[in-house]
Amino acid sequence: MAIVDDVVSDLKNRIESTLDALRKEYTRIRTGRASLSILDGVRVDYYGTPTPLTGVANMTVADPRLIIVRPWEKKMVQIIDRALREANLGINPVTEGEVIRLPIPPLTEERRKEIVKAVKSKSEESKVAVRNERRDANEILKAHQKDGDITEDDLKKGMERVQKETDVGIAKIDELAAKKEKEVMEL
Repeated sequence: MAIVDDVVSDLKNRIESTLDALRKEYTRIRTGRASLSILDGVRVDYYGTPTPLTGVANMTVADPRLIIVRPWEKKMVQIIDRALREANLGINPVTEGEVIRLPIPPLTEERRKEIVKAVKSKSEESKVAVRNERRDANEILKAHQKDGDITEDDLKKGMERVQKETDVGIAKIDELAAKKEKEVMEL
């Protein structure tokens, strides 16, 4: 049974990493509220090196619809402004002296529906990944049974445990997706 426990434990870890990736992906999806996570993918040319925005500026959420970016060096203002425009975030930066303001526009109903579609698409991709992990775990168990490392009963019990873990993972994905959809559709 130690082999089955190892396979199930590995499956749990893989499912959890899939969930973590989905959570990270969801933080990048704009919801009409100011969140610093939407700037995670923005890279700035800092002396010839693509650098994350957090490496060249201080960022704060001033209110639910405004992010303020304060570069650490005055000459970085224009470079950061250009990087924000090129990032296609749907946000138009406003430069005021040494500060860049990012007003978050309210989402239209049509845009909200597009975002919900993207959320559903990401959740479906994650479900496919979890199902692939299930398939791989079952194949490993079958290989061990074929080699004589585990009995047929252990194989059956192991596959049942793998299915339970898969069901739990998919339920968590559905839960994350529903929460994100609700967040996007809120006015």
